[in-house]
Amino acid sequence: MTTTSSPVPAGGIDTLVLGRRIRHLRTARDMTLDDLGAAIGRAPSQVSMLENGHREPKLSLLGLVADALDVPLSELLRTDPPTRRAALEVELERAQRGPLFASLGVPPVKVSRSLPPDALEALVRLQAEIQRLLTENAATPEEARRANADLRARMRAQDNYFPELEEHARTLLKAIDHPGGPLSQRATADVAAHLGFSLHYVTDLPHSTRSVTDLAHGRIYLSQGTGGVTDARSPLLQALASHVLGHAEPRDYGDFLRQRVEANYMAAALMLPEDGAVPFLQQAKAERRLSVEDLRDTFAVPYETAAHRFTNLATRHLGIPVHFMKVHEGGTLHKAYENDGVVFPSDPLGAIEGQPVCRQWTARVVFTLPDRFSPYYQYTDTSSGTYWCTSRVQPSSQGAFSVSVGVPFSQVRWFRGRETTERSQSRCPDPTCCRQPPADLAQRWAAQAWPSARPHASLLAALPVGVFPGVDTTEVYRFLDRHAPE
Repeated sequence: MTTTSSPVPAGGIDTLVLGRRIRHLRTARDMTLDDLGAAIGRAPSQVSMLENGHREPKLSLLGLVADALDVPLSELLRTDPPTRRAALEVELERAQRGPLFASLGVPPVKVSRSLPPDALEALVRLQAEIQRLLTENAATPEEARRANADLRARMRAQDNYFPELEEHARTLLKAIDHPGGPLSQRATADVAAHLGFSLHYVTDLPHSTRSVTDLAHGRIYLSQGTGGVTDARSPLLQALASHVLGHAEPRDYGDFLRQRVEANYMAAALMLPEDGAVPFLQQAKAERRLSVEDLRDTFAVPYETAAHRFTNLATRHLGIPVHFMKVHEGGTLHKAYENDGVVFPSDPLGAIEGQPVCRQWTARVVFTLPDRFSPYYQYTDTSSGTYWCTSRVQPSSQGAFSVSVGVPFSQVRWFRGRETTERSQSRCPDPTCCRQPPADLAQRWAAQAWPSARPHASLLAALPVGVFPGVDTTEVYRFLDRHAPE
């Protein structure tokens, strides 16, 4: 016999099922371990190891076992367990020998005839449920892309406007007698107190969190430092929003994304209340001076928050279709929204995250400017029409990002910056627009360059596949061309 640690060794024999079949046939013939051991010339302990699936026997030994049990060899090698209980025993044994059970740190249960049938059934079903939950929560890149695409479709169908979240925000602001206008830090604390929470600012908040809520004691822990957060109110308001909305442990990746969008939306609705922001925007439209910067300054929020909030209200209250983009300085799309017909780069699953944005679009051009932190306006002719965009760059711990808001050409008359003379043309998704390096650069450098990607390997799954995943080849070739000796 050869010892094996796997219930299904390379030879293809399922040792667990085989062992249960031998035990079933032995007991059906009123044979003891000693009886079968004597018949095949092996010690009873070796027979026990065989029946428990701990060893893979040679075919010659199986022939002796089959003769001793008076059955054909094919009867022993059948792949189905002999009884329902045997099937459950095999399933539990296999689970206890697997990596999931080992990771739980739970002592194994001895699977013997003394184990009651109901207990055996319960253990097998519990193990299967743990495996199901683990599988559902460990979203593959494909599942994550589909979930993002589905969520974006839902947002588009609703014009990125969620009336139930607006109502929750309105109710909370009324409860603290908020007079309108910007929501102060003190007013934010009042919202927390109204919901029964005390605030605690600590120096050792886990690095992977923005806040931690102790539901048992009504405490919310926040970092004493900024932690990369541009507005100290946001983490608290998002935590409060999750509580008000009754968020539970996400069922899957799609549920996780939905909860994040809802918490972010409600936090923005508290900082830029609909009852105050809408009249402000309607007046600005009437005077043809709509501006994300003005909305930001009036309600004292970060530019990205103002841009997001504008997309919530623009179509529903102003009748203006709009798109929003957040693009990393490396050229990849971080997040986006549209209901104005603009065509974002996407993969075959419809996901846009991690896709390269055309170099001619405002969101990319803004990175090339000497002044990257003032608003930049540009018209762009694309395959789906002409769009006007305003964009600005904001720094972060993950690098710089551009935040852009755009509208179709027919809607630009309502905005500040419409008089810009900056104009560009994009032929994307035609690869000759900007994805393929110019022929002369490619001819010179294609076989002479070897760049190393900056993104961590775990991020590359979301990036488009090219010669070097995550690397802008054109940018590399241009760099080499600038620095090459003459």
